[in-house]
Amino acid sequence: MARTAHADDFALSRVTPDARKPWFGIAVQRFGQVSALSQFLLGATLGYSMTFGEAALALLLGSIILEVIMCIVGIIGQKEGLNTALLARWTGFGEIGASLVGLAIGISLIGWFGIQSAISAQSLNVLMPGVMPVWVWSLLFGLAVTAIVAYGFVGMQWLANITVPLFLILVGWSIISELSKHSIGELMTSPAPGPTMSVWQGTGIVAGGLIVGAIITADMTRFNRSRADVVKQTVLGVTLGEFVIGLAGVLLAHAAASGDIVAIVTSSIGFVGLIIVITGTLKINDWNLYSSTLGLVNFISTAFSKNLHRVTTTIVLGIVGSVLAAAGILAQFTGFLTILGVAFPPIAGIMVAEYFFVRRWRGDLDETRATGRLPQYAPRIVPVTLLVWLVSSLVGYFVTWGIPAIWSLLLSIVLYTVAGKLGWVRGVGRATTIQAPAGTQDAATVPAADSPSGPEAIASN
Repeated sequence: MARTAHADDFALSRVTPDARKPWFGIAVQRFGQVSALSQFLLGATLGYSMTFGEAALALLLGSIILEVIMCIVGIIGQKEGLNTALLARWTGFGEIGASLVGLAIGISLIGWFGIQSAISAQSLNVLMPGVMPVWVWSLLFGLAVTAIVAYGFVGMQWLANITVPLFLILVGWSIISELSKHSIGELMTSPAPGPTMSVWQGTGIVAGGLIVGAIITADMTRFNRSRADVVKQTVLGVTLGEFVIGLAGVLLAHAAASGDIVAIVTSSIGFVGLIIVITGTLKINDWNLYSSTLGLVNFISTAFSKNLHRVTTTIVLGIVGSVLAAAGILAQFTGFLTILGVAFPPIAGIMVAEYFFVRRWRGDLDETRATGRLPQYAPRIVPVTLLVWLVSSLVGYFVTWGIPAIWSLLLSIVLYTVAGKLGWVRGVGRATTIQAPAGTQDAATVPAADSPSGPEAIASN
């Protein structure tokens, strides 16, 4: 399965042992994902409404929540070598549910890809007015990221190795430049310059800000070599990303008495601020496009029994996202994407509950793992899963107290586990997994035309 699967980044198959990577390189990618410009903005938001101590506590609590989710979901992805959308077929969702998971990931992240491209274009235009129209900047930025992601995990690792150190150096420069005008001691003890918020609210902002990244963490950890590597890279990447960048944003917000971190950075150090904006956005936007592609490839595979090549799909999605961003269309969908985001936490909850507690299809994964193949069958549809997913998502949308994303995640775990103990987690129909000969193409599942339907059809699953 090696050559073609490698080129396609194992979009529809298990990651092979020889393709696994050292943990530190992946930790750099995780750090780059966490320490993006959005994290800077998050820190400034906290700093504008909280004292330094309160903001640090909110960052600590939020980081712990994220790290627990990332480690648990990440360990599943590492052990099975499967991306999120593909793994969902045997972790409670079945073929139809997994296709919906892939579609949700694809739509959500390509939307954010376009929006991030547009934000970068606007920043470029502010710092270099008149050089070229905003829509051209937006198009160029999106296409540049597309070219990098087309190379797959290797290209993204290369990007991280360059942008992460550069981002840290430039952030350090901006901090020193701005904070040299103030007393650090006074900034750390000064009251919040803006309207106050509680530590609990701040914790919710921290955890909620990266919850989608935590849910799709298997896309990254499937390349890890061991569970210990998953934990090490997560703790190192998230902790440093949250605290180094987050607390820097807190201090800058106190120094400038403003929550607009982009304006602070660009006004303080000019062109260097421009590079910070670009590098900070590059490292989050490549993962937006990458995971969006994996989600769409899996959706097309399950919904239409057609295997798309990841590189081709990346290029098409990248061009579409870049063009829509250049046209200014995606800015109108921010609210829709935010609503769609409430559907993600229950996905992780259901996967965790199935894999560790209910284990309805865990045996299938265990039996095929050593061979590097996928299970022979996947359930066609699991009705109770769709119900748990819907109910938990609605709770995440309508409950505003505490951290809605966490409540919906925990509720999905409880509901699915209870349903499993009551015998309600049953597949209806099954799809046969088409196993490709080694070295040719990835696998896909298609409905088994000669298979019976109903719960009895997958009694062995």
